Amino acid sequence: MSPKRLLIFIVAYNAEKNIENVLQRIPPEMFRRTDLYTEVLVIDDSSSDSTFSTALRHETAGEIPVRVLVNPKNLGYGGNQKLGYHYALLNKFDYVALLHGDGQYAPECLPELIAPLVSGESDAVFGSRMLNRASALRGGMPLYKFFGNIILTTIQNFLSGAKLSEWHSGYRLYATSILAAIPFDRNSNNFDFDTDIIIQLLRVKARIREIPIPTYYGDEICHVNGIPYGIRILLSCIQNRLQSLGLFYNRKFDVESDTLAHYQAKFHFPSSHSRALSWVQEGDKVLILGAGSPELVSPFVKKGCEVVAIELELNQELESVCHKAIQGDLDTLDLRTTLAGMRFDKVLALDVIEHLRSPEGFLERLCSTPACKSARFLFTVPNVAFIATRVMLLLGFFNYGKRGILDRTHTRLFTFSSMTRALQQAGFEVTHKEGIPAPLPLALPSAPRLAHLLTLLNMCAIRLWKGLFSFQILCQSTSTPRLEELLDATERYSREVRA
Repeated sequence: MSPKRLLIFIVAYNAEKNIENVLQRIPPEMFRRTDLYTEVLVIDDSSSDSTFSTALRHETAGEIPVRVLVNPKNLGYGGNQKLGYHYALLNKFDYVALLHGDGQYAPECLPELIAPLVSGESDAVFGSRMLNRASALRGGMPLYKFFGNIILTTIQNFLSGAKLSEWHSGYRLYATSILAAIPFDRNSNNFDFDTDIIIQLLRVKARIREIPIPTYYGDEICHVNGIPYGIRILLSCIQNRLQSLGLFYNRKFDVESDTLAHYQAKFHFPSSHSRALSWVQEGDKVLILGAGSPELVSPFVKKGCEVVAIELELNQELESVCHKAIQGDLDTLDLRTTLAGMRFDKVLALDVIEHLRSPEGFLERLCSTPACKSARFLFTVPNVAFIATRVMLLLGFFNYGKRGILDRTHTRLFTFSSMTRALQQAGFEVTHKEGIPAPLPLALPSAPRLAHLLTLLNMCAIRLWKGLFSFQILCQSTSTPRLEELLDATERYSREVRA
């Protein structure tokens, strides 16, 4: 069995004084292991000193396998990392270890840090200076950096749900398989690259291991501008959080599969689902359009409803839950023929019509379907005028994503007035309208009390201004008679009066 391959990747910028020492301090046993083949790559990021020529002496000496490259122009700390990780993937290395050419991180720790990767226990290993905070101070970490590290890490952990001791260590080792699973090439070219890649690792649920390392601050030049750096990394964490809520979208945090995913069930808190469940009655014959997953249907069945579901993609589990399951595309399905001989008391279209190519045409066909003639209808759609969307627009953002109001599968965006108008023009009479709060319990699963309090506040705000504070729009409707029906009724009535 051939040994695994490790690339020790050294990012260097104006590191002439330290690069040689860093190379010499790499433990010799790293190159003698039979289970691990190790090479070194140095990429000089277009330094203004002699970093390249100094490192090049080790390449020509041939004592250890070293390759030295120099960028024709400065790519930035993040840009240089992208190049090194791409090199590791292109040359089929199994692991890559990031070192800094200024000597701030001890190469002597490499054998301990690589161990969890080689054993398969972790996908990424971070050398942390803050697992032992006293050691960080003894190693010369300036107080402003020490407390700044603690404060920023605490905020970043809160925003991301992580429990890292430090987000700001540059001593990192990755399995290349996990690097191949994330779009690191979309990350910042600056120092906030390190935050971006942690967020991506968290989103793919990578196994991250932290190991304590010694802290060393010498005469190296710090190229990080603290305040702009702090602002950028917090903005990245906030954007990631908003993306998880469906309120923002940035492709660099888009690591999920593009396969069709159904919406999560929302019956345990105030939502469109819980509202619909309370609206139907035991014994109702219910038509659910765009039924989605069995979890969204089974509560109606358990309540004693006879459920017929129409869904684009059926599975055995959904078919086993419903009285009848029908596969069909609502954009093209002939409802009259498909539902012939049936009669429904309630029709549910929860977060459905905004996905259709022609919502207006579908609503007209639904309204004229004989099986639904005497039914009551409940429609829900996202409210594009929700305060979060308005704020994003004010800030210059209108980003479609995979979830939320600006789900990129949405073909129509509705407000209370435009939804009412669409229903009325399709032949419905809107009998009731209300606003639905944001799904905060899904957004804050680790803080249920806070989510409950914020939901109550959202509901109070909806009473004050539903157009601004409603996350979703709910409309109860009935179908109005068609012109042919009205004419027929008029002629019948006229005959009765004449008689």
